[in-house]
Amino acid sequence: MSNDAQSYEGEGLSVRFDAELCIHSRRCVLDLPNVFRANVEGPWIQPDEADAEELAAVIRQCPSGALSFEPKKGLPPEKEPQKNVIAVHENGPLSVRAQIQMNGQSHRPRAVLCRCGGSANKPYCDGSHNKIGFRATGEPDSADPVGTLTGQGPLELSVVKDGPLIVNGPLEIICGSGRTIQRTERAFLCRCGGSGRKPFCDGTHSKIGFTG
Repeated sequence: MSNDAQSYEGEGLSVRFDAELCIHSRRCVLDLPNVFRANVEGPWIQPDEADAEELAAVIRQCPSGALSFEPKKGLPPEKEPQKNVIAVHENGPLSVRAQIQMNGQSHRPRAVLCRCGGSANKPYCDGSHNKIGFRATGEPDSADPVGTLTGQGPLELSVVKDGPLIVNGPLEIICGSGRTIQRTERAFLCRCGGSGRKPFCDGTHSKIGFTG
């Protein structure tokens, strides 16, 4: 949560919004427009305009983790996912739902990470893939074999300066349609946008002078 994140207090829960992480998927605005009021003056989130459980369910669907909540009155907190999953989006970012540890620090269980190389908010996506016309399939071939996982646990994401995203921990990588690409305990994922075997790193970041 950045220093600029804002809190909106309701009777059932406190809603937190971190604008630096928001990718404007608009799920909140479309699902609960009476709570999430776009393009208004003053506070744009009104937590008490919906049932607390319904509001919590919508917040859990925020892909970037820009929205989170603190429960009140016995509402259970957000649970960490039972399976660590990274999804590869067509011409777009990587979305993560996992027990995330980012560079050794605890992280909320949702994140959307840049894979086009153009984000000004690396390692997070800021929508630059649309502006720069990034093209990369969301349906890469599955590994042969796909692999198996034998346990659960946290997913450690390590951002390498001017290099890839190193992922350690039990992980299932899926495509946009939900097909499994790979199950693995360790992966090196492209952040520069130039790899010839996306979503995996092939060392192109060094050849093109990627910085980030």
